Amino acid sequence: MRITPRRLAVGMSLWIPNLFSGIRVRRFADDWTHATVELHVNLFTRNYVKTAFGGSMSAMTDPYFFMLVMHQLGRDHVVWDTRGEIEFLKPGRGVLTAEFSVTREKAEELRERARGGAKVLEWFETAITDSDGDVVARVRREVYVREKKRVTAARG
Repeated sequence: MRITPRRLAVGMSLWIPNLFSGIRVRRFADDWTHATVELHVNLFTRNYVKTAFGGSMSAMTDPYFFMLVMHQLGRDHVVWDTRGEIEFLKPGRGVLTAEFSVTREKAEELRERARGGAKVLEWFETAITDSDGDVVARVRREVYVREKKRVTAARG
């Protein structure tokens, strides 16, 4: 069965760590250049002072940049999420949203930089916003890309 953007969004929303953390993947773009993820702050996802738990906000941003890159580059590349940073700006309440974008041009740039087996590390940034559009947190995620050894060897 081929993984489609719709199937992946549903599957990620039903994946137990996301399901019980109030994280819902609203959509992956058909061309894998964009994803929208929500965090529903509720009894299970809030902290002691009844605002969004920082771990949940970090989790809602964890795999999406690397997934967008991975699906655009295809099976000839190793792609990993290696590091993350989050800066909390204001208390998160209600439904929080994060938008992830990796343009075709950026994916092609990463493909070229990784050609020949070179290790590439690239930072991506997004904001987590509340329902009023206010930025609750700024997030940076580092993605690792490398062309697989079998591809580099075949080109040899």
